[in-house]
Parts: sequence; C-alpha cells; structure tokens
Amino acid sequence: QVQLVESGGGLVQAGGSLRLSCAASGRPLIRYAMGWFRRAPGKEREFVAAINWRADTHYADSVKGRFTISRDNAKNTVTLQMNSLKPEDTAVYYCAADQTSWRVVGNSEEYDYWGQGTQVTVSS
Repeated sequence: QVQLVESGGGLVQAGGSLRLSCAASGRPLIRYAMGWFRRAPGKEREFVAAINWRADTHYADSVKGRFTISRDNAKNTVTLQMNSLKPEDTAVYYCAADQTSWRVVGNSEEYDYWGQGTQVTVSS
C-alpha cells in the first residue's frame, strides 16, 4: 500500500502560480498511475490531471494549457504546476494513485489510494 501526502497549497492572486507536490511512501511510485483531483466548496470532486508510469498525461479541459502534471519516479513525487490561476480553481486538491500503472483516467473510482488534500485559494 502506498501513502500519499500533498503539499504546496496556499493563497494566491488570480493570474499567479502555485506548485503542488505529492510525496509517496510505502511502495515505489513507478508502480502507479497518478492523478490530481479537486473539490470546491459545495461541488463534487472533479478530475484535474493524470499521468501514467511512462509520463503519458491527460488533463481536464478546464486546466489544459495552464496546469502541468509531472513525476519523478526516483524521488517518488508527483507535481502539479498551476499557472494563470483563476478564482474558480479554488478548491482542496487531492493526489491519488491508481494501481493500473499504464492508464491515464479521469474517473476517481479507478483510483485506489488518496492523500489528505491541500487547500488552494485564488483571490480575484
């Protein structure tokens, strides 16, 4: 089983940038496809980005061109670089691991392990 811990959230003005990190422990990260999801107040959790073991990626339309997901298997970390942030990006961001390492999917039910989340707040 893998444990996931997110970091890097905070308060930023619209148009700014943040870099979220997800540190994995317990098992090598290369065994997993990884995803980022978010939940805004009063809304359901939604897919943000995913990356498989060989770094194929998939993004939600709402973040395409602004966010970049990457991974460093040697360091057991996954990163979400968020640029041109908008107030509607405000949410708790979660890192998740999918045991089927070759796929990149946006369905949260396909993910097996989750972190506790990190708050991102974008002010207008």
